[in-house]
Amino acid sequence: MACAAPSAILSSSALSRKSATPMAAFSQTLAVPRTFTGLRRSSHHSRPSRALSVRGSSSKRTFVVNASSEAPLVGNTAPDFEAEAVFDQEFIKVKLSEYIGKKYVILFFYPLDFTFVCPTEITAFSDRYAEFEKLNTEILGVSIDSVFSHLAWVQTDRKSGGLGDLNYPLISDVTKSISKSYGVLIPDQGIALRGLFIIDKEGVIQHSTINNLAIGRSVDETMRTLQALQYVQDNPDEVCPAGWKPGEKSMKPDPKLSKYYFAAI
Repeated sequence: MACAAPSAILSSSALSRKSATPMAAFSQTLAVPRTFTGLRRSSHHSRPSRALSVRGSSSKRTFVVNASSEAPLVGNTAPDFEAEAVFDQEFIKVKLSEYIGKKYVILFFYPLDFTFVCPTEITAFSDRYAEFEKLNTEILGVSIDSVFSHLAWVQTDRKSGGLGDLNYPLISDVTKSISKSYGVLIPDQGIALRGLFIIDKEGVIQHSTINNLAIGRSVDETMRTLQALQYVQDNPDEVCPAGWKPGEKSMKPDPKLSKYYFAAI
């Protein structure tokens, strides 16, 4: 496996991010496996159409992880959800549709709490939260762990593999329904791949990326993609070329006008 998871509404805003009131804890808990290697173990239960392949000797194995085949497509409305979460060391509820018309959302999934790659991603997004906030964007992290596991992880010091206080909520997807609806659930392991979705203010998924379990994501690239998205939405007659960053030349999607861009590079 890989790294990586209350009751007022967390309204779209970081506008009223700390206004949520504590909720009564519920009884479900989730045990965290003792081992977390970043790769899927071979299993005779794997679907034969995409079984693990072995090349050369048994010491060289290629593992394939299968997520749900019902992934939402970019350009479609993001599946709504309401779920329990931990924020500011309290239990709250988060409802995705509360952000519509108000904020962009970075929604990212990670496999499990108390693991290895996951805390590096989660804390990296938290450390850059103010930059996303300036772009009117909320960040939401999701795993299949319980809110109790999330809380314990937040209360663990970073130097001990914990998270410390975070600037955004960690959502509990113990039913796995959110992971499944976004097409990142690994059915035979019951955890999510490293999916990341940028959702615009209209609730439409404008970007998605999914990494396998052992590969961490880039906050810089997420920021750049968000900035490019906001630019083209503000300038619908322009498009952003590869690697575009704010202040650089954009392009007109026209056979003649695009030549001005190509002539300048």
